[in-house]
Amino acid sequence: MSEVSRLFVALAMTGLFLASAAAGQSVGAPAGRPQLRVGVLGDGIDLDGIVDEVRWLTADSISSLTMTEPEEGGQATGRTVVRVLASGDDLVFGIIAYDPEPTGIVSFSKQRDLNLRAEDHVILVLDTYMDGRSGYTFGVNPAGARYDALIAGAGEHQSADWDGLWEARTARGSWGWSAEIRIPIRTLGFAPGLDRWGFNIERQVQRLRETSRWASPRRDYQVTQMSRAGTLEGLPHFDLGMGLSVRPTLVAGLAVPAPGADVDGKLQPSLDLTQRLGANLLASVTVNTDFAETEVDTRQTNLTRFPLFFPEKRSFFLEGSDIFSFGFGLGREVLPFHSRRLGLVSGTPVSLQAGGKVAGRIGNTNVGVLAIRTGEEDGLVPASTMGVIRVQQNILEESSVGFLSTMGDPMGRSGAWLTGADLTLRTSHFMGDKNLIASAWGMANGRADLSGDRTALGFAVDYPNDLWDVFASYKRIGDDFDPSLGFVPRKGIQDFRANVTWLPRPSWPWLRFMRNELFLTLVTDLDGSWESYRIFTAPVNMSFESGDRFEFNIIPEGERLDEPFEISDGVVIPGGSYNWTRWKAEASLASKRPVSGMVVWYWGSFYDGSLDQYQARLDLRPSASLTLELNTTRNVASLPAGNFVQQLVGARVRVNVSPDLQVAGFVQYDNESREIGSNTRLRWTFDPMGDLFIVYNHNLRDIADRWSRESNEVVIKVQYAIRR
Repeated sequence: MSEVSRLFVALAMTGLFLASAAAGQSVGAPAGRPQLRVGVLGDGIDLDGIVDEVRWLTADSISSLTMTEPEEGGQATGRTVVRVLASGDDLVFGIIAYDPEPTGIVSFSKQRDLNLRAEDHVILVLDTYMDGRSGYTFGVNPAGARYDALIAGAGEHQSADWDGLWEARTARGSWGWSAEIRIPIRTLGFAPGLDRWGFNIERQVQRLRETSRWASPRRDYQVTQMSRAGTLEGLPHFDLGMGLSVRPTLVAGLAVPAPGADVDGKLQPSLDLTQRLGANLLASVTVNTDFAETEVDTRQTNLTRFPLFFPEKRSFFLEGSDIFSFGFGLGREVLPFHSRRLGLVSGTPVSLQAGGKVAGRIGNTNVGVLAIRTGEEDGLVPASTMGVIRVQQNILEESSVGFLSTMGDPMGRSGAWLTGADLTLRTSHFMGDKNLIASAWGMANGRADLSGDRTALGFAVDYPNDLWDVFASYKRIGDDFDPSLGFVPRKGIQDFRANVTWLPRPSWPWLRFMRNELFLTLVTDLDGSWESYRIFTAPVNMSFESGDRFEFNIIPEGERLDEPFEISDGVVIPGGSYNWTRWKAEASLASKRPVSGMVVWYWGSFYDGSLDQYQARLDLRPSASLTLELNTTRNVASLPAGNFVQQLVGARVRVNVSPDLQVAGFVQYDNESREIGSNTRLRWTFDPMGDLFIVYNHNLRDIADRWSRESNEVVIKVQYAIRR
C-alpha cells in the first residue's frame, strides 16, 4: 500500500470513529466555586467601551476581585465590576476597572497580541467544554490593545499566536477605565447542551504590581487553570447557523529574488473553508495557501552542536494547535509533531497546495486530524502528502491518556511514520490544595533510511506551586529516532533533569520576592557514559517592589566531544572532555516605565578557552501610538583553535494608529551572514471579518566590503471571511 493510500485509510478510519462517537455530556457546576449569571443581550449594545446601557445595570455582576499579589487574600486597591450578556450569537463582557489614581494607569500600546504583563490589563478565560483542561484567553489593556490565546495542558501552556475574531473597545475617565468585549459564538468551539461554562477573570494594576482574581485567588494557581475557574450560568442556546465560514484571499506581489534576477510577479488566489460539525468539532480546508503576512523569524546565535528551535506562526496550523499537543515535560528536546516541518524546509517555504483538518472534542475525547499536500520545489523537495492523527481521552478530574500518529515525510523519503502514546495525571488537590503532575510517554518511528533504535520514552513529575516548584524528568531517545514531522535536536541519548525553585517573600519593604533556582541537567549516551552536564544556580535573584530585578548565576558546564566541533567558521574545537564554569549577571528595569530594558553579561571559561557574552535590550514607549525596541547580542570567544566574534543587532518599530491599524518594522543584522534583513508589515483590520496586509521585505548583503541588494519583495494580501 502506498504512503498516500495509508494516509487516507487512516483518515477514513478516524472519520468512522468521529461518526460513531458518543455525544458530549453535560457537566455539573463544580462545588464551591463562584458563579455569575449571564444577562440577556437582546438587541445588542453600542460597543464603545462605556458600560452604561440599561441592560448592564440590571445584569448580575461580580462586584470585586480578591488580591493575589502582593498580599494573597487582600482587598484590591480598586474595585473591578464584571457583567456578562449573551444572545444566540454573541457573548459581551462589560468591565469597569475602578482606580483611585487614574493618572497612574500604565498603558503604552495598542498592538495586537501585546505582552499584557507590562501594562494594566484584564484577562478573562473561558472553558467552553467544562473539561477543566482547555479553553480560551481574551485580554485587553486601557488603550484597547487585544490579546488572545488557546489554553492547553490544563493551563500550563498558551498559544498566543492564535487569532480569533472578536472586538473590544475601552474608555477612560475619572473613575479609572472600562472595557466592552464582544466575542461571536462562532469564534469558539464548545460542548453542545451546556448551560454553563467555566469562567475566570484577572486584573493587573502595573504601577502597584498588583494582581487580583475572581475564582481561586491563590498564588499556587494560574488564571488559565480552568479546573479552578468559576462558572457562567444561564447560557442561552447558541445559534451556529450553518456553521460555515468561507474566507477567500488574494495575494499580489513583486519580487527580485536574487542579485541581477528579473522581477518576479505573482497573483495568487487562495481559499479557506471551515465547517462546524456540531458545536464542538471544526473541519477546515485550505487551498493554495500563502502565508505572506507571517512575521519573519527572529535570528539567534548558536554556540551548540545542535539545531535551534523556531516557533510556529502560521494561522492555519495554529487553529486547534492545543488539540495536537503531546505529553508533558518533553520540552524542546523531543517533539513528535512540529507543524513547521509542513510547508517549510530548512526555513525555505514550500508551496502548500491543499490541506484539511478536523479538530475538536466529542464528549470527553479530544480529536485532531490533519492532512497536507505540498508541491514539488525544483532542486529542493518532491511533492509530498503528510498527515497527523491525535486522540486524547480525558480521565479522572484533570488527567488524560492518548495517542498520536504521523505519516509522510517533507523530503519525500518513503515509509515514514510515527506512533506514540502519553499519559498525564494532574491534580490541584494534592495535600488538599496543591498542584501535582505526573506523566509518562513513549514513541516509535520508522522510515526506509532508518535501521537503528527508533524509539523514545520518558516520564516527568512536577510540583508547580508558589513557594516550591520541583520538577524531575527522564528521556531516552534512540540513536535512529528521527520523526519526519517532529523536532529532535539530539539523538542516541539519555536526558536527566531536576529543577528546584524556592520563592520566598521576606517582609522587607523594598523587596517583592526572591527566586532561588537550582537546575540540573545530565545527558549521557545510551550506555550511560556522560556527554553533557549543566548546573544552573541562582543564589541571587531579587525582584524589587519597583518592578526592577537583579540576578546573579553560577553555571558549571561540561561537554564530551567524540569528534571535532566547528563552533564558528574556521574555528574547530578538538574532540575530548571539557569542563568549565560560567558566571552571569542580569539587571532589568520595570516594564511599567516609558523607558525600560535589560542588560546581561556572561563571562568565564568555555571549552578550553574563554567566552564573554553580552546581551542588551532597550524599550522605548513614548506613547500608546509608538513603541521602539532595540536589542543586541555579542559573543566574544578566545580559544586555542582560534578567536571569533558573533554579533546580532535588531530594531523593531511599531506605529499603532489604532488597535485595528498597525505598522511594524523589523530590521536585523548578524556578522556571520553579513546580511541586513528588514521586514515592514502593515495590518489593517477594516472589518472584524476582514484584513488587509502590506508587507515589504528588503535584504542587503556585505560582499567584499560593499553592500549590495540581495533580494526584495512587496506583497499585498487581502482576506475576508463570510459566515453563514
